[in-house]
Formats: sequence, structure tokens, C-alpha cells
Amino acid sequence: MERVNLRIGGMSCGHCVASVRKALESIGGAKVERVEVGSADVSYDPATTRPEAIEQAVRDAGYEAAASRLDAA
Repeated sequence: MERVNLRIGGMSCGHCVASVRKALESIGGAKVERVEVGSADVSYDPATTRPEAIEQAVRDAGYEAAASRLDAA
């Protein structure tokens, strides 16, 4: 498993956190570790998904996203 940290723009409340969590949980091969206002940590299987797909899921939910890789989980 690989890990990414997402900086997320446009979040301001618990409803935003829930929306982003739901978007991230819909990605096959990804496991949501943490979501809070402004950021999230996600583990993912690189054979199944990519950081760009994780960013896109957040964008599709209506937020800005930029992923930074973390140490492997």
C-alpha cells in the first residue's frame, strides 16, 4: 500500500468532511485513514488506483485537492 496526504480547499464544516469521506470511500483500492477540514490521509493499492484518481474524486465532490505522497503504509 502507498499513502497520500491531500490538501483540500473549500471545506468548512462537518458536512464537508462527510462529503469528502464519502467520495474517497467510493474509490476502489483506497482506504480512508483520516479526513478533517482541509486535509485527508488515504492509503491505496497502486495496482488499483492512482493519486490522480484520488484527487479527482475530491474535485468531483466539489472541492480543490492536491496530493502529496507519504511513506508506504
